[in-house]
Amino acid sequence: MHCWHLLSITSLIMSKKNVEKLLFAGGADKALRLKYNQIETKENFVATAAADGYEFSLEELDEVLKDEDMSFESEGNPRCRSIWLR
Repeated sequence: MHCWHLLSITSLIMSKKNVEKLLFAGGADKALRLKYNQIETKENFVATAAADGYEFSLEELDEVLKDEDMSFESEGNPRCRSIWLR
């Protein structure tokens, strides 16, 4: 196996860990959860996460949500998502 291949696998694992880290942080912190629940699009969600130090791609977010059988859709007023882990 080539070094670049190992680096890309390690990078993917770390990025998916960042998704989970954010989802657990939102599960524990109401203010963080409210901030991210107000975001309309996955693209803006990923961009906001990156600005907050959680580096991952849209594809990695989708993969984690699929693995956890969760939907990004939101509902209610105030807006709420069922993606937060505890």
